[in-house]
Amino acid sequence: MKHQKPFLRRDLNSVTGMGLPDWSAGPKGDFGAIIEAAKTAGYAGVQHYFPEHVLAAGLNATGMGRVLTPENAASIAKQHHELGLDATTLHVGTGLETDLEMDRLVGAVLEASAQHDYPLYIETHRATITQDIRRTVDMVGRFPEVRFNADLSHYYCGHEMTYGDIEAKFDFLMPIFERVRFLHGRIADACHAQVSIAPGDQRPFVLHFRKMWRRCFTAFKAASDHKNVLIFAIELLPYKVPFGGQTHWLYYAHQAQSDGTGGDAYDRWTQADLLWQIASEEFDAA
Repeated sequence: MKHQKPFLRRDLNSVTGMGLPDWSAGPKGDFGAIIEAAKTAGYAGVQHYFPEHVLAAGLNATGMGRVLTPENAASIAKQHHELGLDATTLHVGTGLETDLEMDRLVGAVLEASAQHDYPLYIETHRATITQDIRRTVDMVGRFPEVRFNADLSHYYCGHEMTYGDIEAKFDFLMPIFERVRFLHGRIADACHAQVSIAPGDQRPFVLHFRKMWRRCFTAFKAASDHKNVLIFAIELLPYKVPFGGQTHWLYYAHQAQSDGTGGDAYDRWTQADLLWQIASEEFDAA
């Protein structure tokens, strides 16, 4: 059977549409409004806390989950597979685990993924088992079958990757880059996990993300297990967002005023288009 040419799928993490300022080009309202706006804008899928709403809108859906115990992995895989989702990205652990505890969690994720024939991608994220590059690369050596959702903003900012030989760090990261099957679209600088960019932006951190994404895409295209699609889900988070009757403070989006009362300093909805343009260019060039 002839396989379809590998492609990059344009998805949206639904939180990108939450808490947008009044002047934003994006949706104003609940998750339903965000999903409909994503569909109108041409996104192929949405990553959502309540993915059944995405499926009902006729879009591809991916899930999110947190694994703190081995049992969590099996439960998430079973539930999301039965819902008919395409894949799920996972925050695994707290980052305080021993190597043995880390391995038990990773082993459980891999076992659950195989048992349910369902893609579970461990996310590179602060405050999880993957927060440290060295430990994550070592873990790959023990579990070469692991696959990742790459949110590289956490490494770029958290490890202050520009402090030293960054090309050598890109080389060191290759075992992770080679296993990326899902990518959260966000760009960081050395001190902020999420920043705004401009059309044709040539600042060093933008060029660094281009290089990292291209390495991921090149490895993906060369792999034999990619199932033809790499999901690029843009995730630009708000400063604060009301949810479940409470205000959740995320502190990601830069604010027009330092005390956070002036609202976002940039439009995350239109920023998503710029990130997709960069990703598309790098995927084509890979």
